[in-house]
Amino acid sequence: MNRSSISFWTRAWLCGLLLVLIQGQDSRSDDAGADKAPGRTMAVQATKSHDLWITTDHTKHAALKQAFTSGPQITEACLSCHSEAETQFHKTIHWTWNAGKNEKGVEMGKAAYSLNNFCISGNKWQDKSCLSCHPSWNGKVEVVNCLVCHGQKEVKWDEAFEDLKSLKDQADESSRQLYTEILSEVQAAAQQVGRPTRKNCGSCHFYGGGGDAVKHGDLDSSMTFPNKALDVHMGTDGKNFDCVRCHTTKRHNVAGRMYTAPAATERKSLLQDDLTSKITCESCHSATPHKAGHKANDHTDKVACQSCHIPTFARVIPTKMMWDWSKAGNLKDGKPYKEKDEYGKDSYLTIKGQMKWEKNVKPEYFWFNGSIQSVTAKDVIDPSKPVAVSYPVGDRSDPNARIFPFKVHLGSQPYDKINKTLVGPLLSTDRGYWKTLDWQQAIQLGQDALGIPYSGQFDFVQTTYVFPTTHMVAPKQNVVTCTECHTRNNGRLAQLAGFYMPGRDRLGILDMLGWLVVAGSLIGVCLHGLGRVFANGRKKGA
Repeated sequence: MNRSSISFWTRAWLCGLLLVLIQGQDSRSDDAGADKAPGRTMAVQATKSHDLWITTDHTKHAALKQAFTSGPQITEACLSCHSEAETQFHKTIHWTWNAGKNEKGVEMGKAAYSLNNFCISGNKWQDKSCLSCHPSWNGKVEVVNCLVCHGQKEVKWDEAFEDLKSLKDQADESSRQLYTEILSEVQAAAQQVGRPTRKNCGSCHFYGGGGDAVKHGDLDSSMTFPNKALDVHMGTDGKNFDCVRCHTTKRHNVAGRMYTAPAATERKSLLQDDLTSKITCESCHSATPHKAGHKANDHTDKVACQSCHIPTFARVIPTKMMWDWSKAGNLKDGKPYKEKDEYGKDSYLTIKGQMKWEKNVKPEYFWFNGSIQSVTAKDVIDPSKPVAVSYPVGDRSDPNARIFPFKVHLGSQPYDKINKTLVGPLLSTDRGYWKTLDWQQAIQLGQDALGIPYSGQFDFVQTTYVFPTTHMVAPKQNVVTCTECHTRNNGRLAQLAGFYMPGRDRLGILDMLGWLVVAGSLIGVCLHGLGRVFANGRKKGA
């Protein structure tokens, strides 16, 4: 081996070693200074940990030291200090379940004419099962139950107050002792109040539709105490955010709802307005969250952050993806029955029909400007094709629209064959479908409650219902890869048309130009290599 070859290999080894050292240094700097990306830096500043402090000890308030024998008594005690709370709360959608009127002048909301393809309708308060999630006492829309959102101690209130009522006049010692113990437990719960936690919000939002993970694939009981792998913001081993960290509140109005009206009308960051709501990713991370030069920054004007950072939902608990009411009513040996699937979830119930549950579900993607429109019980439908009971608003030409991930729930539900409208059958109560298995009676009762005529003839129609996916934000190592979208076969965005996507679509002229560039580059490299060979040959000959 001559000196020139030794020097070549030595130089190559040194270059390789230097490259390894540089890469190692870059890796360490990334780990130590991961917040160098502007979006990370700003988010850290916006959410810098701080001590929460309070100015009162509720155990010392005389109003909360009394013996409570009913829920309204507790509310009255709360209002003795928080005098405006009830008035404020009565104006919110959490209380009214009314979302205002749509462009057709139809009242929207669970207490109005909105429908879904789960339990279909609230029948204007007549469906009592829906009221189990209303923030009032005992399912009666009369007095606000402050402890639904602010109580830090779990108590079965209905049972407690019923027991107190039955034990009140009992003379035996054991009954009197039990009465005193329940009074003490209720009083302690009334005194343990604070800011709403994930458990408070989740007591309704995790169980919407009648069970855990039924409706929202990204909101279920696994989010009560999630780890960072499930959600980087709410993970107890991560940022440990409560819901109200992003869903900020003014006069008991909670920010973030995006049905009938956009959750946000402006895409502002905290740099632009430090009082802006924190319900969008841009609020804390800005519109260019990645490091300078990172290709992902070029996508934020068309692709929502959630599309890349929430690769799947229902990662711990299965979510319901299909509900077929047309299969309800079947009996075995003359009795209602049920069947379970591989997850232990109900795949069939006589009173509800056939259902399908899934885990680790890839979202479906649509252009979305922040608004969702819905079909109401008053709208005429076309039963010859699936009916979109709710659907996202937006298209590629809309400057406020982004490609956004959704859970799409499939359904089959009853409609009026003559009036061509979806119907809202009454399900609960002794006269509802769950007791009688009589569709005609249930539909008639439900339509009467809604004040909408029923022709007496019904059938079932296929429907879809969408839920924006905004929770279960995965760690950066688990985000959607480029090739999952930029691929020719079965890509995540395969159903989105009307624009050219590199790697997914073919465009003859552009493809030809690309191949010409590749061929030209290859020819250039070959000519350069040949030139070096001939040049070295001449040097050796000289």
